[in-house]
Amino acid sequence: MQQEFTQEETEVLRPFFSNMDKDIFVIKNLPEVVKGALFSRYSRTSKSVRRVLLDEFIKKPEMGFSQIVGSFDAGIQADAIRRAEEFYDRVLVDYGDDSVAELGGAHIACENVSIIATKILEDSRIGLSPLEKSTRYVFFDQKGEEGYKFHKEPTLMGSQFADEYIRTMNTLFDTYAKMVEPVKKFVVERFPKTDDISDRAYQSTVRAKACDIIRGLLPAGTLTNMGIYGNGRAFEYLLIKMRANGLAEIRNISDAMTSELSAVIPSFVKRVSDRHGDAYRDYIAKSHGDTKRAASRFLSAETGQDLVALVDYDRDAENKIISSILYPHVQLPESRLRELVSGLTDADKQNILRAYVSERANRRHRPGRAFENAYYKFDIVGNYGMFRDLHRHRTLTQERQMLTTNHGFDTPKELIEAGLETDFKDAMHAAKDAFNHISAKFPAEAQYVVPLAYRIRWYFLMNLREVYHLCELRSGRQGHPDYRLVAQKMFGEVRKVHPNLVAFAYFLDNNTYGLERLEAEKRIDKKIEDIGKRYGKT
Repeated sequence: MQQEFTQEETEVLRPFFSNMDKDIFVIKNLPEVVKGALFSRYSRTSKSVRRVLLDEFIKKPEMGFSQIVGSFDAGIQADAIRRAEEFYDRVLVDYGDDSVAELGGAHIACENVSIIATKILEDSRIGLSPLEKSTRYVFFDQKGEEGYKFHKEPTLMGSQFADEYIRTMNTLFDTYAKMVEPVKKFVVERFPKTDDISDRAYQSTVRAKACDIIRGLLPAGTLTNMGIYGNGRAFEYLLIKMRANGLAEIRNISDAMTSELSAVIPSFVKRVSDRHGDAYRDYIAKSHGDTKRAASRFLSAETGQDLVALVDYDRDAENKIISSILYPHVQLPESRLRELVSGLTDADKQNILRAYVSERANRRHRPGRAFENAYYKFDIVGNYGMFRDLHRHRTLTQERQMLTTNHGFDTPKELIEAGLETDFKDAMHAAKDAFNHISAKFPAEAQYVVPLAYRIRWYFLMNLREVYHLCELRSGRQGHPDYRLVAQKMFGEVRKVHPNLVAFAYFLDNNTYGLERLEAEKRIDKKIEDIGKRYGKT
C-alpha cells in the first residue's frame, strides 16, 4: 500500500484502524452512526476510507469529531451523537441511498420479555443476529418478588379472566418446579455415571436432559431474556412491523427498543415513528386485518396430521440442479443446457452430482449453490418447544399459525416412565381449559397460557441446499429428540422423491440416544484441557 499520510496524520488515525499499512483492516473506536456515515461517504468518493475520516471528519471543526470520540461525559456524548446524526443526514440527502443504514448497527438486550415476544423478535431473516436464554441449560423454577416470572398481559389483567390466568400460570410453574428434582433423579438412575465421564460433563448432561424433559410445562408467557445485534435498516423494519402487532407487549417492546436505539443510532431508526413509518405500520396492520377477515370462512380446526408432510416439491429438480452445476463451466444458455441434461443417462447424472459434491468430510462441507435450484415445502405439526428450536433457521421461508391447544400436546416418554405423567397431564388440561375460556374473547392474548408441549402448525419452504444443512445439523446427536425427529422425517420425505439428490447427506443421523448432550460435553472437557495446556494452567 502506497503511503499517503504524514507521520503526524498516521498517529492521528492509528486509534481508529487495526493497521495503517495494509489494504485490509478493521475500523474501530468509532460510534456506529459514524461508521455508517463514513462508509456512505466512502462509497461515493475516490478517497481511501482513512483519507475520508481524516479530511471530512477529523479536520472539519463543524463535525466536532473530538467530542464524538474523545469523551464519555453524558452531555458531550449526546451532543456528539447529534452532530454525527446531522452529518449522516446530510450524506443521505446528498446521495439518497438507504442501504447505508446497513453499515452501522447496535447490540441491544431485551430482558423480561415473553417467549411469544422472542419469536416475533427473531422472525427477521437477515440483518439481525438474536441469542435467547435457553430452556435447555437454565431451569425456570425461580421466583421473583412477584412470584413466578411470567408476562401479566394488560388486557387479561383487566378482564374477567385475570384470576384464572394467574392461577393457571402458577399451576404450570408449580408443576415444573415440583418435577425438577424427581426428573434429575430419574435421569441419574436411568443413566448412571461411568468412570470415563468427568463430574462436570455428567452434571451438565443430566441437567440438560432434565430441562429437555420438563420444558413442555413452561407456558408461552414465560419471561426470558435475549440479545440482538443488528444493522440499522433491519432494526427499522423489525420495529415498524412490531408497531403493527396486535399484542400490547410487542408494541411496547418496539417503543422501548426505538427509544434506546435512538440514543446510539438515531439516524437509522428515525423513520420508525415518522410519517413513512406510520404509513407502513398502517399498511401492515390493514393487510393483516383484511386477510384475517378473508380467511374467516376457513377457520375450522383440523387435527390428526402426521408430524411432517411434504406438500409440494420441484418435480424437475434433478435436471435443474445438474444444469446449474454445469452452467459456470460452459458457454451455453440455460435453456439449451437444460435440453442437453434431460437427455443424459441416469449414470451420467449421478457422476456429475458426485463430482460436484466431491468428498464431504463433515456437515460443514455444504454442497454449492446449484442445490438451491430445487424447492420443498413441508407442513409440520409439532410442539411449540420444537418449533422454537427450528424457528432459528433463516435461509428458508416459514409461516406459522396461531398458537392454540387444538392439536393436542406431547408427553415425554421419560415422564411416563418416571411415574410423573398424571401431574403433567393435569397441568396440560388446566392450561387447555383456561385457553378455551380466554380465547373466546381474546384469541391472541390467550396464547400466553399455552405450554410449550402443545402442538402448533407451521410450514417450511426451502431449497435442497438448506435441506442438507437443516437436516444434518438438527439430526445431530446432541440435539433435542423432538426436533431431531422432525429433521429425520423431513429428510426421509425428500429421499422418497429424490433419492439421487440426497445420496450425499452422509451426516444425517437417524439413531436415537439416551443422554443426547453427553458426547458434546466430553468434547467440551477436551477443549477445557487444551486451553489449560495452552495457557499453562491445569
